[in-house]
Amino acid sequence: MMRNDHDKARELIALGDGLAASEQAWLRAHLEACEACREYGDRLHGMLRALRSTPVTADARLVRATQMRVRFHANRLRETQQRMWLVGLSCLGVGLSATLTAPLVWRLFAWLGAEAGVSNLVWQTGFACFWVLPVLVVSVLLMARGTHLASDGGRSQR
Repeated sequence: MMRNDHDKARELIALGDGLAASEQAWLRAHLEACEACREYGDRLHGMLRALRSTPVTADARLVRATQMRVRFHANRLRETQQRMWLVGLSCLGVGLSATLTAPLVWRLFAWLGAEAGVSNLVWQTGFACFWVLPVLVVSVLLMARGTHLASDGGRSQR
């Protein structure tokens, strides 16, 4: 659908001061020739001046309630950041611990496998299960807890 010059002029008038030089020149030329668009622009600018000159005040209760909510959310954000710092340190500790103990646990499983007379595949599978199973269990528990907290319907925020 082709738009006519009047629609284009109204769109440019509504955009205000953010026009390119070529669009401003075209709009000035159109407004000089078109009384209806010039009148539309004058009415729009008058309405905007009236809206800008009307003072807007907020009720004191609204201001207090808004301040209280902002403080509440700022405290929650601060607490979350502190917890994430602790989680990061914990992950670092677990990673270092796992890195340092993995060779020792590997040797322990190799020795147990040799003493029990089982094949390498069996004790290596046992090692992998021993090493991975706790992580999987904790992950499932944390996911279930997170899902439970996320599905409380927003009751914790009120």
